[in-house]
Amino acid sequence: MTHPTPTPAPLAGKAAPPALRLTGVTLRLGTDEQQVTALDQVTLAVAPGEFLAVTGPSGSGKSSLLAVAGGLQTPTEGTIHVAGADLTTLTEGQRTAHRRRHIGYVFQNTNLLASLTALEQLLLPAHLAGRLDAAARHRAGELLEAVGMSHRADRRPHQLSGGERQRVGLARALVLSPEVLLVDEPTSALDRARARDVADLLAEQTRVNNTATVMVTHDTEILDATDRVLALRDGRLT
Repeated sequence: MTHPTPTPAPLAGKAAPPALRLTGVTLRLGTDEQQVTALDQVTLAVAPGEFLAVTGPSGSGKSSLLAVAGGLQTPTEGTIHVAGADLTTLTEGQRTAHRRRHIGYVFQNTNLLASLTALEQLLLPAHLAGRLDAAARHRAGELLEAVGMSHRADRRPHQLSGGERQRVGLARALVLSPEVLLVDEPTSALDRARARDVADLLAEQTRVNNTATVMVTHDTEILDATDRVLALRDGRLT
């Protein structure tokens, strides 16, 4: 697998503030009679250039953590700061615009659009952000090559395997070089060799783009690619 040519991150003077900060975040789901606490007073800070893994059993709150961190779900309590803005104080429209500019999200089920080719999936975020130019097209091509999908650039989702769709989803999330990258089980449909390639690519892109990356995973064999590992149990970080 070939990776895009690295561009060194800017040298830091004093420590940069966290790109992602969750403070006292609680998420309760359901009615009063059958209420479930998905997240319980979660406090977390992720610095630019840091690759954080969050592990935990099914039902521990990992997907809920990514949903609130990415502004896809509003917490019951607490604050979420992404790239300097508190998502909990924004309107839905403002939150969507902020997410497009600053957050990349790799969904476990990929959420690819059925009518678009692999290359077009990557160009769509640039189009929505008003940044569809030659540089965006070049980066899209580089990233497809980096995830081993350049030979499938003209294929639509129904023509791709589950693992191939997952790799396209990863490349799509990276195309705008987001400040915060949220990754949901990126290796669940991949073989060992490809899982290692994806983990190494995430680590490299985190470093090169000075991105704050949070990955939730069951895959203990790729944790050595990350900078820090936290465990989530019953909605609490340990």
